[in-house]
Amino acid sequence: MARVWNTPIFAIAAIYFAVDALFSAVTEPITAWLSKKRLLERVRRWVTSLGPYQSFALFAVPVVILEPAKPLSAYLLGTGHFLPGAIVFIAAEVLKLTVVERLFQLNKKKLLSIPLFAWGYGYWRRMMDYLESTGAWRTSRRMLSEALERIGNLKSRLQSQFRSAGARRLK
Repeated sequence: MARVWNTPIFAIAAIYFAVDALFSAVTEPITAWLSKKRLLERVRRWVTSLGPYQSFALFAVPVVILEPAKPLSAYLLGTGHFLPGAIVFIAAEVLKLTVVERLFQLNKKKLLSIPLFAWGYGYWRRMMDYLESTGAWRTSRRMLSEALERIGNLKSRLQSQFRSAGARRLK
């Protein structure tokens, strides 16, 4: 009977991680941009000065605060409030991934020095390695890359059309 659940659980996990990967594509540039801001330099120094368990507590805060937004967004979607549900989900996911990713980058060594965290991270990494090795994952990543490339091409064409239309009006 346990095998019956393997496929749906795998499908749900793959969708969950695919959504996270999609949002990571959005949050990586935000994280890189934030890391270059002088205003946040003091915050970065403070975060990196924390010990391992304080870093873990700080790392857990955005997860604990923003993770419950997923069931809330599911409730909103289920009750017919599509736009608010989508906004709650997208905002919470982008914020969570941006903050959590940055905190992990800053304190990775300290966090991995905590045995239970290192075990959980290792388990998560093995699961991600397995998912990323599947054909479905590679296909979805390829489709995402192609879609992002098409969007970029469309954006470039629209920008060049607007520039040329503006130049014609000035003449």
